[in-house]
Amino acid sequence: MTKIGIIGGSGLDNPDILKDAHDVEVETAFGAPSSPLMCGTIEGKDVIILARHGREHTVPPTFVNYRANILALKDAGCDMIIATTACGSLRQEIDRGHLVILDQFIDFTRRRPVSFYEEFEPHGAVHTGMADPFDEKLRGLLNEGCKKLDITHHQAGTVVTIEGSRFSTRAESNMFRMWGADVINMSVAPECILANEAGIPYAAVAMSTDYDCWKTDEAPVTWDEILEVFKGNVEKVVSLLTEAIKNID
Repeated sequence: MTKIGIIGGSGLDNPDILKDAHDVEVETAFGAPSSPLMCGTIEGKDVIILARHGREHTVPPTFVNYRANILALKDAGCDMIIATTACGSLRQEIDRGHLVILDQFIDFTRRRPVSFYEEFEPHGAVHTGMADPFDEKLRGLLNEGCKKLDITHHQAGTVVTIEGSRFSTRAESNMFRMWGADVINMSVAPECILANEAGIPYAAVAMSTDYDCWKTDEAPVTWDEILEVFKGNVEKVVSLLTEAIKNID
């Protein structure tokens, strides 16, 4: 039977959407994941939820054990991963509360392990293709779910992932816009990279909560603002996850 992993991001660290939910404590070759695995079902499908930053949001973005998180879901038998994330908008048309079904990323992190491999076997180098890092089938299900539920969304978008935990300077924010990024966050890389390396189809739904700091006609983003917008729109994401999972074969 298909098993779906969900990685819950800021504002969705501990969603109450599973039936028959129970926790499983696990360890991996790279240590413990950010939270116990919450196992249960959604629409009759086996689902495992992992809180990226811990259930009390105690793990800063740079110090998330991304390798342990992905490996824990793989070891648990997950056939695919759907991730959620808050993001800042780098485009006027991506307003607060809009969802973006990501299709590309730019990795602007500097301190995070980006591979499971710290050395290769002789003549056994592993270089993972990353041209299209987000799974098209899962992205299609998320876009179709948005349409069915009449959720304002953008069918594609490029996210730039920064190190955090600080926000961008105006110069950085404008540079990311020139690079072609549509939204900005602190978590998709290396999470997406590692899922691809592990051979697990991965998709991410990003909720725009702010305009970063490139817009000079409003105040720069604050953490309180992010949480306020996400909490006010979290039911959109929960409904979308449920709808997409219902339609997974």
